[in-house]
This record gives sequence, structure tokens and C-alpha cells, in this order.
Amino acid sequence: MPPLIQHLDLGTGSKRVVVKDSIDIAGYPTQAGSAALADAPAAERHAEIVERTLAAGYRIVGKANLHELAFGMTGLNAWTGTPENPRFPTLIPGGSSSGSAAAVAAGLAEIGIGTDTGGSIRVPAACCGVYGLKPTFGRLSRRGVMPASSSLDCVGPLSANIEELIDFMSSIDAGFSVESSEAVPRICTLDVAADVAILGTLEAYLDAAELAAEKRALPLMGEAFDAAMALINRETYMACGVWLDSGRLGKDVESRLRAAAKTSEAELREAEAVRQAFTVEVDRLLETCEVLALPTLPHFPLSRAAAEEGQQDLAISSLVRPFNLSGHPALSLPMSPNWGRPVSLQLVGRRGDEAGLCRAARYMVKAQRDKTLPIIGDIYAQPGR
Repeated sequence: MPPLIQHLDLGTGSKRVVVKDSIDIAGYPTQAGSAALADAPAAERHAEIVERTLAAGYRIVGKANLHELAFGMTGLNAWTGTPENPRFPTLIPGGSSSGSAAAVAAGLAEIGIGTDTGGSIRVPAACCGVYGLKPTFGRLSRRGVMPASSSLDCVGPLSANIEELIDFMSSIDAGFSVESSEAVPRICTLDVAADVAILGTLEAYLDAAELAAEKRALPLMGEAFDAAMALINRETYMACGVWLDSGRLGKDVESRLRAAAKTSEAELREAEAVRQAFTVEVDRLLETCEVLALPTLPHFPLSRAAAEEGQQDLAISSLVRPFNLSGHPALSLPMSPNWGRPVSLQLVGRRGDEAGLCRAARYMVKAQRDKTLPIIGDIYAQPGR
């Protein structure tokens, strides 16, 4: 199944963009990959991110597929079809911005616009072997994005090329600028639980690139994951629970929504307390370094066959979801595959410092090229691109 559910031609620029179908484009319905919204009216105006994209001279070439209602991590969708993972075709494309990631991985667009409430940009970016940026919470406007209200969700770009991603951010956000610098980024490596092969790839890169990295810990990571789950469950139920008895929801989303309805007020109060404490914990650690480095995924993605048989894997977001809770910017970078399985490095920066995060990523890609390290960077670039 192709990653686009609708082909468009808006704008006159040469740089192509696809937009996740949870984001309004005037004149077209926003259906969020759900039969429950099959009869939705056309949007009356562009979402702000769409307005900025067109004003910056980009051309929107399609609406991208997604996990239904942006409420899942596999990217599977029984109604619209599941996008194929172009670089790892036996594996899931990741959710929920599956189409946006698959489109840029397939070379159908320079930029994919997605949303990230609990890893929904970074997980599909990692599964499909591309770059994905979750900006600081509130950095890019969510006007015209479904759901209308969220304390976790962020709009952000995906790309197969780090410079394309940086150029896009510079074009749509006047306050974003990445200075050229040869300075070595100060990195702290987070001590996290992950597959030994994934951790080994990360450590091998940092050693080969001569990036000294002190290993540190965030003791509240586990609690932050649970808190973010409680909040997304309540907020998604409030936004989408109206369709629970429509008979039009996919089985996985219906099951999750019914479970989400049981989120208690006590769980929400505890989640907010953890949000405050974890945010302080991350801020304090970032006083000692510019970026935190850790894997994007704790383990390799499910096979598509396993997912289609009904297996779920919300734990795949264990290393990304906590930073939705804290609101810090985070960027996923593709690394060298491990026996045909995708591996990605996640960088987390100070709130509001997307430029510093991208500068560190640029340094790492350049280090790979200068030192001829077959570890990280645009390792899937097609000839002539």
C-alpha cells in the first residue's frame, strides 16, 4: 500500500511535502485514517503548519496515511491500508505518522509533516530509517491539527536528509537558525534498558566518532512513560470517544479507547506530578551537557506479519514518550542497520533549542563522512539525490 491516501498539487515550489491526514488542508476532509470520519466535511482553512509550508515555497503533493486516529504505534490501518516500509519491507512502518515516514523513505517527498504525541514522528522515522524531529511542545502551532486540544502533541518534520530537515525548519520558523560550527557537541549518554545490539551500535558510533560521552541516568524515565500513557489515554478518549459505538473503528483502536475511558482522576493527578518532577530532572541533566543521546527504539520493530496477527507493542515508545511528557525537543537519526533491522539514535535537547539539537546532528553526520564511518547519516541516499 502506498503511503499517500490522496495526491495533491498545492503550491509552486520544487521541494515536495506530504501532510499527515490529521492536519487540515482547506478543501479536503481530515479523516485521520478512520472510517468513523468517512463523512467528514472538507476543512474550511489550512492548518497553520500548512499555511507556513506553502508560504515558504514548498509544494504539497499529498495527504499521508497514518495509524487510525493517530492512536497506535504499528502504523497498520485496516481501512486505508498500511503503508509499506520502503527500506525494511518485512517490518512495520511504525505509527502513527506511518505514511509521512514511508513517503520520505521512498523518495516521494523531501519533507513529511507528522505529529508526535507519544513518539509518533520518531518511532516511524526509526522504523523507516529517516530523520524525524519532535520540536519543543508549542514550538510549532497546532491550529488545525486533530485532536484540537492536547498537552503532549507536537507537529514536526521528517526527512531522508538532515539538511533538508534543517532547511524546512528554517523556512517555516523565523526563530530557527542553525549556525555553522566545528565545535564538538557536549553529549551525555543516557543509561537505559535496550537491546544489546542497539546499544552496541550507538556506543560504537560514539567511540569511532571520538565523541566523549558521560553516561548518566534519568531515574524517573519509567514513571514518565506511565504518566504520558495516562495523559494520552484521557486526552484521546475525550477527543475520540464519541465514535466508540459507531461500529466504524478498527479493533485495536476501539480496544485502546475503551481501556482509555477507565483512566482515573487519581492517575491523572499522579501523572501531572510526575510531569513536573521529570521535567525538572531533564532540565537539570541538560545543564551539564547540550544533548542527551539514547536509542530511539528499545528493541527492533515488529514484523508486519506479527502486527497483522494482532500483536501490539506500545513498549516500543518507552524511550521516546517520556520526552512528550517533559516537552523537550527530540530528534531521531538513522544508524547502520543491524542484520537488516533498523537502528536509530535519539538526541534530546534543551527546551526551545531545536537549533542546538540539529547542530549536534549535523556534526554527527559530518563526522561520519569525514571519518568514513559506516555508522550514521544519509546511509540510504539514492544515487543522484
